[in-house]
Amino acid sequence: MSKPLTRVLGAAALVIAALVITLPVQALAPLTVKLATFAPANSAWHKALLDMGDAWTKTTEGRVTLRVYPGGTLGTEASTVKMMSPAVGELQAALLLPPGLARINDAVEVFGMPFFLESEEEMRAVFAALRPLMTQRIEGAGFKVLHWGNAGWVQLFSKKEIRTLADLKAVKLYTTEGDDKSVQWYKSNGFQPIPLSFNDMVGGLKRGMIDAAPSPAYGASMLQIFRDAPYLLDVKLGPLLGATVLTTAAWSKIDAADQPRVMAAASALEQRFMGEAPKMDADAVATMSARGLKVTKLTPAAMVEFRKTAEALVSSMRGTTVPTDVYDAAMQARTAFRKTKGK
Repeated sequence: MSKPLTRVLGAAALVIAALVITLPVQALAPLTVKLATFAPANSAWHKALLDMGDAWTKTTEGRVTLRVYPGGTLGTEASTVKMMSPAVGELQAALLLPPGLARINDAVEVFGMPFFLESEEEMRAVFAALRPLMTQRIEGAGFKVLHWGNAGWVQLFSKKEIRTLADLKAVKLYTTEGDDKSVQWYKSNGFQPIPLSFNDMVGGLKRGMIDAAPSPAYGASMLQIFRDAPYLLDVKLGPLLGATVLTTAAWSKIDAADQPRVMAAASALEQRFMGEAPKMDADAVATMSARGLKVTKLTPAAMVEFRKTAEALVSSMRGTTVPTDVYDAAMQARTAFRKTKGK
């Protein structure tokens, strides 16, 4: 190669290198995250999501914003998950309860086992042990878990008083539409499950399609469930855990420098969900009681009957409703916690 040509090529290489160095890195386009949730409009959960969105807007200087669709306005949790799929892509995020999360991965079904957990402290200990596993399973299915949350402890609201297990088996019980495994599980154990969409639950109580509905007290207060189901069985069936998930496609569109800011706001929301739920439920029961709610406490004998039956039902969920490894991990975590309490 001639020296003149070598000099020309060398000069060209220097020019190209200079251009590469001086050209600005192409910034990612601003992202508006569309998020669906069953949290009622203007509820504490809805407001917490809006606060998270405000924090995103502020800390990312508008590069990441949030639009929330509350109250199940975009359909069932099953349809919400479908709307987040790559094939549809109409939504980027959702605050999902166990039925919706189970559409992604059924590991979360472990917290739907009745009477499995006895207290807030026990729930936190078992959740802390299982959190990495549940997060890994969901994120392995194409989502980023922004935060977990506790919507309160599920209790039973009914049209007529329930005092025994036989009373409970005699009523038409609301279950989530599309959750076929739970429906079959209830039926096989002598209950009368009636699958309805979340948006039809209150109407179902009014029209007599169902006689009872499980719900955290705060949710029952917000939805006015107690007006048609004025009896509350004072038994904690289990915590209602949920999580806000974002598609990995949307997560990849957030600048690496902004991702920690997004997660910081989500973490702050989680602390609110986990910390405020017990008081929210207690305050809701007091408010509803002042408006006619009647609280029924089980006799010691009835409680023993409920727990004995629940233990048998829970064991039947191993490997059917709840994955075997998740079930075993939960049992191990619960046993370890109870040992610290001398149980």
